[in-house]
Amino acid sequence: MRVIFFVLAMSWQMAASAQSFEQSHTAFTDVLNDHVEVYDDGLKSAVSYRDLAKNRRSLDKYLASLSAVEPGQYESWTHEQQLAFLINAYNAFTLQLIIDNIDKFESGDADSIRDLGGLFSSPWEKSFFTLLGEKRTLDWVEHEKIRVDFDEPRIHAALVCAAASCPKLRAEAFTGESLETQLEDQMITFLSDRDKNGIDDKDIYLSKIFDWYREDFDGLRDYLRTYSRPLSGDSGSSDNMNFQSLDIRFVDYNWKLNNLENR
Repeated sequence: MRVIFFVLAMSWQMAASAQSFEQSHTAFTDVLNDHVEVYDDGLKSAVSYRDLAKNRRSLDKYLASLSAVEPGQYESWTHEQQLAFLINAYNAFTLQLIIDNIDKFESGDADSIRDLGGLFSSPWEKSFFTLLGEKRTLDWVEHEKIRVDFDEPRIHAALVCAAASCPKLRAEAFTGESLETQLEDQMITFLSDRDKNGIDDKDIYLSKIFDWYREDFDGLRDYLRTYSRPLSGDSGSSDNMNFQSLDIRFVDYNWKLNNLENR
């Protein structure tokens, strides 16, 4: 009888814990709505880091809610809820990294996120936040968690590392309920941005992201063919386009901070 009671109590506790995290990520959406400006017909966005640094309480509260999630609680969620959680965590803690170092950007000591690393490490290797019970790095979230646990190449259009050449940072949080729609929209938007991706007379030109993570796309040309319309911008001719005849080249990556001043 005691065993049965214990099992029921543990089940109830896990269910209550799973429900305690706000899966709509409304707090993060509020932060993004207040500090992210979408422009260029919705293809790009910029962040008001200066204002966010001055009014960071809401972001800090959201970050604390992410850090409070225990591994068992995370494991009880759906596949979509887990991935939305990790994407939001990556983007939100990246915002924290920038505003924690806002003085360096204001003084000119830093021009991009890459300037925030240590002598022998990159900023993505800094253990500056807690997630799922341990101190973590941004690299851990992306390379050891998301890319290992999820076969989803569209995450490369959703993770934003505070650079001008990154995909746009959505002015809303990702949610498990809307994840499929949001990821598809991110990839279409990214490939529709002619400053980052497109097709000219001889080449398919792509963001370096497709070069760095080519292995995730399981046949890059075939993958791009499914997005021929946003990539070409020509709905009339894209369906018959011979992707095999076009060379692929990768454009230089602009690491400059994706803030309002640089847009």
